[in-house]
Amino acid sequence: MQLRRLWNQVLYWLSPEGLRSGFMLSALLWINAIGTVYGYYWYGGQIEDTLVSHPIWHVLMVPDSPTASLFFTAAIWWLYKEPERRLSSPGVRWFRSFIEAFAVVTSVKYGIWAVSIIAMGAAQGGGLSWQDYMLSGSHLGMAVEALLYVRFFRIGMGPLAAVAVWTLFNDYADYAYIIYPYLPLELDDDVGTVQTFTVYLSIVSLLITWLASKRTGKSRV
Repeated sequence: MQLRRLWNQVLYWLSPEGLRSGFMLSALLWINAIGTVYGYYWYGGQIEDTLVSHPIWHVLMVPDSPTASLFFTAAIWWLYKEPERRLSSPGVRWFRSFIEAFAVVTSVKYGIWAVSIIAMGAAQGGGLSWQDYMLSGSHLGMAVEALLYVRFFRIGMGPLAAVAVWTLFNDYADYAYIIYPYLPLELDDDVGTVQTFTVYLSIVSLLITWLASKRTGKSRV
C-alpha cells in the first residue's frame, strides 16, 4: 500500500500538473540557481587561465554546464512568472524562445557529455571520487529536467537555428583555441575522439529538441 501511494506521488510529480506546480517550479529555480553559481565557481581556475592566455571573448565559451543551467533557470523563471505569452511582443516571444531552446539543447548536451566523459575516464583506469558521482548525478539531472520541461516551451525554428550556430561554433572554438573543459588525465591522448563525440552530441541534442518541440505542437513562437 505504501509503495502504491509512493508510486502515485511519483506519477503526479511527473505529470503536467505536477511539473507546472508552484512547488516544483520554485524548487527547480533554487536548485538550478545554486547549481549555476557552484558551476561557475567550479570553472573558476579555467576561467582565470583563459583570461591570462586567451582573448577575453573566449571566456564566454569556457563554463559550458553552468551557462546551460543559467539559461534553464531563466526558462523556468519565465514559465513560473508568465506561463502564457499572449501579451508578449513578437520580440519578447522570440527572445524567450531562444532562452528555452538554448536551455534544452545545452542541458541535454552537457548533461550527457559530462557523464560520458567521466565514464570514459573511469573505463581507462581513472578512479571515481565522490565529486565524480556528484557531477554525474547533477549533470544527468540537467538532461532529464530539460527533456521533462521541453513540452512546456515554444521553440521556434529561428531561435533554434541561432542556438545551433552558437552550439556548433562553441564546439569549434573549444578545440581550435584549446578552451575545452578540463578532461580526466586518462583522456589526454583521446582529445580527437572527444571532439568528434562532442560535435555529434551537439547535433543529436539539436535534433532531440527540434523533434520534441514538433511533438508537443509548440514549435511556433
